Amino acid sequence: MSSSRHRGSGQGGSSRGGSGSKKSKSSQQSIRQLIESLQTHRVNTLTELCRIERVAASCENAEDAQAFQEPMTSAWAYYVNSNQMLSELVGLTPDYPFCGDIISYAQALVRSDPESNRSWNLAWLVLTRIRDEGLVATYAMSEASRPEMWGSHEPTEEEVNQLAAYFQHAWDGAVNQMLNHWTVAPTWY
Repeated sequence: MSSSRHRGSGQGGSSRGGSGSKKSKSSQQSIRQLIESLQTHRVNTLTELCRIERVAASCENAEDAQAFQEPMTSAWAYYVNSNQMLSELVGLTPDYPFCGDIISYAQALVRSDPESNRSWNLAWLVLTRIRDEGLVATYAMSEASRPEMWGSHEPTEEEVNQLAAYFQHAWDGAVNQMLNHWTVAPTWY
């Protein structure tokens, strides 16, 4: 294959060996590198996974798009299950750290929902479930009501509600900020 490319570069009208072939070869190499970075979890942040997801979605070649499917699905699952998603949410909510129980509960809801196969992206499914089910409000009140939040102080109902509102504001903002990474829902249908 490569020998015919080198021998025929000066003959006839063959496009083999031209810049189109080099571009295709470098594109294939780039795709292989991206897939390898997904498989080895070298890439495990929301921003980088979304960037690779956009590359995968823009593949013109069906084989390239197919090659991304399993590694991309696995990378999103790893992102959620390795607690990287929780780490990023906590990073977005330094004053009122995000409650990991929300992610666990939303993930259980996603896994029990037959409609969840509409997307390869577990992170997006979990985040949309958190938003759509109003889980932040529920967990914000639950967290604000925990005695550990108050130490030896016996909070009033107003204080609990105020803390819950702070949690909710911070956590909703973080979830929405993460969801803003997708301009188009990552779904099959």
